[in-house]
Amino acid sequence: MRGWWRRATASAAAAVAVLAGLSAPAQADTAGTLAPAGPVAQGEQARFAYSTPEPHDTNWIGVYPRGEGPVDEEYTEPSLAWSYAPEAEGEATVDTAALRAGDYTAYLLARDGYAWLADPVDFTVTDDRPVSFPTDGITLRNAREGDAYEASVGGLASGGGEVAFRKTGGPAWAAVAEDGTVTGTPDGDTDARITIEAAGEDGSTAALTATVPVRKAGQDLVGELDVMTYNTWHAGTQVNGHHEKQLRYLIESGADIVGLQETEGEAAERLATALGWDHWQTSGSLGVISRYPITEERGTVNASGSVEVSLDGPDSRVAVWDAHLGYTPYGPYDACDSGMSVDRILEREAESGRTPQIEDTVAAMEEDLAAADEVPVLLMGDFNSPSHLDWTEELREKNCGYADVPWPASTVPTEAGLTDSFREAHPDPAAEPGTTWSPLFPKRDGDSGVDEPQDRIDFVYYKGPLAVERSQTLVAGEPEVYPNHADNEWTSDHASVMTTFSLDG
Repeated sequence: MRGWWRRATASAAAAVAVLAGLSAPAQADTAGTLAPAGPVAQGEQARFAYSTPEPHDTNWIGVYPRGEGPVDEEYTEPSLAWSYAPEAEGEATVDTAALRAGDYTAYLLARDGYAWLADPVDFTVTDDRPVSFPTDGITLRNAREGDAYEASVGGLASGGGEVAFRKTGGPAWAAVAEDGTVTGTPDGDTDARITIEAAGEDGSTAALTATVPVRKAGQDLVGELDVMTYNTWHAGTQVNGHHEKQLRYLIESGADIVGLQETEGEAAERLATALGWDHWQTSGSLGVISRYPITEERGTVNASGSVEVSLDGPDSRVAVWDAHLGYTPYGPYDACDSGMSVDRILEREAESGRTPQIEDTVAAMEEDLAAADEVPVLLMGDFNSPSHLDWTEELREKNCGYADVPWPASTVPTEAGLTDSFREAHPDPAAEPGTTWSPLFPKRDGDSGVDEPQDRIDFVYYKGPLAVERSQTLVAGEPEVYPNHADNEWTSDHASVMTTFSLDG
C-alpha cells in the first residue's frame, strides 16, 4: 500500500502498526466490562457492549482464536479483526468477514496496546449459508504417471456446517476422501477431471470439478511455473467477502507460488489452508503460499524473508524471497510534488528505509545468487519504488520531467545479477508500462485534481535457469476507485504481477 491516503485514516494505520507488535503501553485498570451480543453469523457485524473508567480514542476491541491473544497483556500475534472502542461506555461493532465459523475470544484493550480494560469474553461465529465453492473448477498440483499423488480440496467449501466430500465422476485411479483429500496413482498421462460433491450437514450440496494435470512417467513434474507477487491490502479486509474473492482470484489466475504482502499475520495461512497448499507466514506483512511443498523456511532479514520450494524432490528446487519495502517518503511524490533534485530524492530513498532494506536483502541472498545455476532464485514483492528501467528519457514527460533516476530498489537487485521478469517480457516501458500503483487511486486526495503518479512498484525478479514465457499485471473485474471499493471483486489497492517461467529443457 502506498501511503498518501492514510492521512484520512491515520488512527487506523497507527493501530495496525501496534497490532504488528511495535509497541505496548503500561497495563491499565481492568475495572471495565465487555459483553458480546451473542452468536454472530459469518460476514455480519459482531456487537460488543463495553465500559471502562479509562476511556481513550485508541482503546480497542481485538478478536483472536479462542483462548489465544494477549492473555498476559502482551503482544503475541496479530488480531483477526478489531475495532476502536473510545467511549466510557457504549457498543462497538467488529467486522467478521475475515473470520471463519468457529470459536473466538474478544479483548477490550488500552490505547493501541495490550493491557486489559476488562476480562476477555468468548463468542461464536456461525455460518448458516448453504455449502458453496468459490469457483466451479480448480486445477490441482501436477501428478505424474506411476507416482503416488495427493492433493486436497477440503478447505475450499464454505457454509453448510460440517461438510463431507465424495467423488461423483472421474478416472478410476483417483479417490476422494470424506475430508476432501484426493489420492491415487495415475495409470496414464491423460489429465484427470474429477467431479466432487460437497454435502453440508444442513442438506445443501455444491459441485466442483478438479483438474489434475498428469505428466508422463520419467518427465519432470513441473514444466512451467507461474510466480506471482500480490499485496493483499490489509489481508483483503478493506473489501466485503474478501476471503472467497481472494480464493477465486488465485484459483483462476493459475498461480503456483505467490509472495504476499500486508498479510496482517494471517492471510498466507488462511489462503493456503483453503487451497490445500503449503505456506510460510510471518507475524507481520510477509507470507508465501505454494502449490508445491515448502521444504525450508529461512526466516526474515529486515523487510524480506525466504523459503525454499521443492518442485520435484531435491533435484528441482527454487529459492523464493518475498519483500515489502518501506512506503514513505515516496519517491514519485518527491519528484512530482516537490521537484527535488535527484540527489535529494536518493537521500530520501535511504531515509525511507528502502535503500538499506534492499541492500540487506540482496546481501542475505548472496549464497542463493551464487548457486542460482543449480537452484533458481526468485525475488518478488511490493518495493514501493519505481524502476530505473521505467524512468527513461522517452518517458520524461510522464515522469514529471525526470529521466535516468537510479532508483536503488531496482538498481541494487539488477547489479546483483537479478533480472526484472516483467521488463524482460516487455522491454519498452512506453508501450507496456505495467502499472501496479494503483487501480484504486488514480487521483490525489483533495481538491487539486492532480493525477496520482502511476508507477510499476511490484516486481518479480529472477536469476538462474528459468525462461520467461510471459509476464502480466492482473486485477479481478473492473475495480471501483477508492472510496467506492468495498464491493469490488478485486480486494487490493495494487495490481498483482505474475510471470510464467519455463523449466523444460
